[in-house]
Amino acid sequence: MTIDTLRQVPLFESLDNEAAGELCHLLESLDCKASTILFRAGDEGDAMYVIERGKVRICVRTTQGHELTLTELGRGDFFGEMALLGDGQRRSADAVVAEDARLAVLSREHFLSFVRSSPNVALELLTALANRLRHTDEMLRHSATRNVNVEEAARLTLADRAADIIAEFGGSWKFIIAAVLFFNVWVLINTLLLANSGFDPYPYLLLSTGINMLAVLQAPIILMSQNRQAHKDRLRSEIDYQINLKNELALNEILERLKTLEREYLQLTSDKRPE
Repeated sequence: MTIDTLRQVPLFESLDNEAAGELCHLLESLDCKASTILFRAGDEGDAMYVIERGKVRICVRTTQGHELTLTELGRGDFFGEMALLGDGQRRSADAVVAEDARLAVLSREHFLSFVRSSPNVALELLTALANRLRHTDEMLRHSATRNVNVEEAARLTLADRAADIIAEFGGSWKFIIAAVLFFNVWVLINTLLLANSGFDPYPYLLLSTGINMLAVLQAPIILMSQNRQAHKDRLRSEIDYQINLKNELALNEILERLKTLEREYLQLTSDKRPE
C-alpha cells in the first residue's frame, strides 16, 4: 500500500509523511476471493483491515437465525479495529468478502506500538468509531421497525383483516351517521308509512333485538383488533429496549477505551518529559 492510498482512509488521512511511511511498512497485503470469510463473531481479534480494492460485508446473525448486513465497505474503508482496542476482545460481527478484494492487514502488536508513538491516531480512531456507531444505530432502528410490520403482516389471517376493518368502521363517524339514519328510517317506515301494519310496530322490539345482537358481536371483534395492536406495540417496545441497551453498552465500551488511550498517552508523555 502506498502513502497516497493510505491517506484515503479517514483514520490515517492526517498523518504526516514520516508516520504514514512507517505505517505502510507495518501493513501486510492479503488477496481474498469473493465469499471468503475473514472472521466470525466470537473469534479472537488480532488484526484490523484496510480495503485497497473490492468490497467486504459486515453482518450479524439475529436471534431468529437471519443474516443482517450492517454495512458494505469499499476501497479506503477499514474494519476490525474494535477487537484491537479492546485488549483482545472477540469479534462482534462477521466479515465476508463481497467481491474479490485486496486488503492491508495491521496486526494488534504493530497497531498498538504505532498508536503509542502517534497519539493523534487514537483521537481520529475514536471519532471514526463514534460516527460508525451512529450510522449503525440508525440502520438497526429502521430495520427493526420494518421487521415488526412485516412480521405482523405475514401473520395476518382473513379473520384478523376482517376484525381490523370492522373495528375501524365501528369506531368512526361513518358508522354513527349510518346507524342514526338506519334507525330513523326504520322508525319512520313502521310508524308513518305502514301505520297499523308495520312489521316492527312500537316499541320496536325487532330493532332493539338487532341492536343488542350487533353490540354483542361488535365488542369482541373490536377487542380482537385491540389485542393484536397491543401485541404489536409490545414488540416495538422490546426492540426499542434492545436498541437502547446496545447503545448504552457500546458507549460504555468507547468510554473505557478512551480512558485506556488517555492513560497510555499520559504515560507516553511522562516518559518523554526531560528529567
